[in-house]
Amino acid sequence: MSQHTNVGPGQHLASAHRTFTIEIQALQALRDRLDEHFEQAVDMLLSCQGRVVVTGIGKSGHIARKMAATLASTGTPAFFMHGAEAIHGDLGMLTGQDIIIAISYSGAASELMTVLTVAKRMGARIITITGNSKSELARNADVHLDGGVEHEACPLNLAPTASTTAALVLGDALAVACLEARHFSVEDFARSHPGGALGRKLLTYVRDVMRQGDALPLVHENTPMHEALKEMSAKGMGMTIVVDEEHRPIGIFTDGDLRRLIQKRGDVRELNVGDGMTRNPRCVTSNTLAVEAAARMDAGRLNQMLVVDEAGLLLGALHMHDLMAAKVI
Repeated sequence: MSQHTNVGPGQHLASAHRTFTIEIQALQALRDRLDEHFEQAVDMLLSCQGRVVVTGIGKSGHIARKMAATLASTGTPAFFMHGAEAIHGDLGMLTGQDIIIAISYSGAASELMTVLTVAKRMGARIITITGNSKSELARNADVHLDGGVEHEACPLNLAPTASTTAALVLGDALAVACLEARHFSVEDFARSHPGGALGRKLLTYVRDVMRQGDALPLVHENTPMHEALKEMSAKGMGMTIVVDEEHRPIGIFTDGDLRRLIQKRGDVRELNVGDGMTRNPRCVTSNTLAVEAAARMDAGRLNQMLVVDEAGLLLGALHMHDLMAAKVI
């Protein structure tokens, strides 16, 4: 093993700059030589009736795994199959309706050639990404994409660096082209990422987080103040909803309303809740996105908002704490 040697100031930074330069130049050259083969590859992926199976070994296998993940999360059903594991049983994952994307810079990986041979017999179609258009893998593909680079960023020209970056970006380009062709939306993306922040924001509706039923503090306009305060304390929303006989909300009485009423009237013990309620409360429908309701509450400086149906009848209520607990905000 070689020994560490001291280098002059700035040498590490200079090395990083060289790596960036080499890899950027490799990507620019790759971009400039993209041709109809890329179009054909995208058309194949869009017409796939099965799954896109991305395979490779070594460093190319790592790129293949990421490529499959990107395709799957952007609307193209895909999975990764390790090239070596494939020939020891995992080929059972394949069907004749699948499309194989095989990545090998040399184009000479014997494991992948075996995979391609079996896949073609099954009727699957093949896309290969190699750095050698005359290689066996390239020649046996339905579509070959040239991922060749002039040289690696590695000064020994051995460690896959620029070549793996080129393959990675080719995969991203395929995924994005398919995404755009399918008109894949933000909502579609969220459905593939339900556990993330974006998924929560775009898949969580008011109906999913609102309080309803016995959890709602409810009084009528002529309810004595002491009973209204008891209801507010019992339900813990910092307010009570004032409804009419048809269960239609006509007002809301909050902690803030109580403070303002005390400032104005002093002794409020003999008053009814209707004497201090805020009429025409802000409302939202249950099929509104929770993040949109949160924005309305924030704009109106509200801690609570009522939820009604299309006829204006009360369904539930939102509290800002509910939205925070659901990680919508």
